[in-house]
Amino acid sequence: MSLLKEKILQVASDLFQTRGINSTGVDTIVAVAGTTKMTLYKHFHSKEGLIIEVLNEHYRYFHAWLSERLDRKKPAERLQKLFDFIEEWVSSPDFHGMAFLKASAEFPDASSPIHELSNTHSQQFRRYLAELAADAGIADAEGLALQLSLLIEGAMQAEQIKRGSGAIVYAKKAANILIKSSLR
Repeated sequence: MSLLKEKILQVASDLFQTRGINSTGVDTIVAVAGTTKMTLYKHFHSKEGLIIEVLNEHYRYFHAWLSERLDRKKPAERLQKLFDFIEEWVSSPDFHGMAFLKASAEFPDASSPIHELSNTHSQQFRRYLAELAADAGIADAEGLALQLSLLIEGAMQAEQIKRGSGAIVYAKKAANILIKSSLR
């Protein structure tokens, strides 16, 4: 990836996270990136293409970050440590919410490519949680994954709305109950 494309991607990512996707125009992105619309469109073809690339980058980064931490643990420990790492993520000064959750709210039309991608990321995350649950020997891995993803996504939304809300602490307590119950 060229340095200029990376810069545009980073600037757009920062602006989308702090100002919102629909509130951030291409003119603002190119001004902050110190480039031109022609250059932006050369690399991304459209604002929608740029948004999709930003969402994919955010998901890849989050998934890699979480996987790298959990992969250090034994399969039976991963579910127990999951919420510790989610709490670390949410407590980070750089946390601005989950990109796919924010994008789905800004693009509520289910036929929108951005909404579809948000749904795909949500489903991929849920499948990842189901794999963790299956590796831990949970019989209803899919059911637990759905419950855990609801807790995680809800806590992230609450923390995005009000930092330090404590939502992640209570989500973690609820998750521990669900995990212990599922392990029996």
